[in-house]
Amino acid sequence: MAITYQDLYSNISKRLTAAGIESARLEAREILCAAAGKTREKLLQDMNLYTTDEIVERAESMTVRREAGEPVAYIIGEWSFCGLDFGVNASVLIPRIDTEMLANIAVDRLKKETGNLRVLDLCAGSGCVGITIAHRLKNARVILVDLSDGALDLCKKNIRRHNLTSRVVHLRGDALQAPSHALGQFDMLVSNPPYIPSGDIPGLDSSVKDYEPLMALDGGADGLDFYRAITQLWMSVLKPGGHLIYEVGIGQSERVAMMLVKAGFENIRITRDTGGIDRVVEGRRPKEREIPELLHETKQEEG
Repeated sequence: MAITYQDLYSNISKRLTAAGIESARLEAREILCAAAGKTREKLLQDMNLYTTDEIVERAESMTVRREAGEPVAYIIGEWSFCGLDFGVNASVLIPRIDTEMLANIAVDRLKKETGNLRVLDLCAGSGCVGITIAHRLKNARVILVDLSDGALDLCKKNIRRHNLTSRVVHLRGDALQAPSHALGQFDMLVSNPPYIPSGDIPGLDSSVKDYEPLMALDGGADGLDFYRAITQLWMSVLKPGGHLIYEVGIGQSERVAMMLVKAGFENIRITRDTGGIDRVVEGRRPKEREIPELLHETKQEEG
């Protein structure tokens, strides 16, 4: 029996609500858009029209997967970030609204500067932060660095998706190891690294721990391994006066800020997200003096 898009949407929404999904209506819309191959605007226009058996079958398959706990972003293969759509899969974390603050602050710091700018997005995942920066700042050239081959493949696709192949490239690199001198220097290093303490991972929501990549979550015993390594090992890639901007987890901001203090950074700021949680820590490399070698001291004091 033929049903309208409105009927199908209502059915999916009710099932997701019954499965305990808070954003059931939004996710039902996304599933139906993907199943029908329609934009959100086109779906809204067509809500009173009849669907096809093929669309109903695709929507059913997607709904069953969501009811089983798989994140909707992986099911439909994309997610929105800062108003842009990015391809995603189980190789990368799903872009989150909290991380939009990281991208917005990065753009705000750089938009006041003139000339060609170089930005490094370390632990780039899908590339959403670096690509957003390049999309908004036409004078920015961005390098996306990640260790995961799956993430780098997505970066490549998302660069093409947003027509940025002339200004954004992707490279394989390990944030826990010193970078190659061939990278040169950057006006900004931005990073949303793994920051969940290893012992906290089993307690995460099943939609995260069972589906999202462990290597993009696990930040070591206290969650701070990547901040220690990047703050020390990657400072050679920052120009004097260059910006270092991190996303951090709950309760980590003061310890990360102290790492920057001990490493000699200036203009250190902590910014809260809309939920009142310290979310972004940033500083600038001094323009005049050298950054001291304090990796071991930082490890001892932070460990």
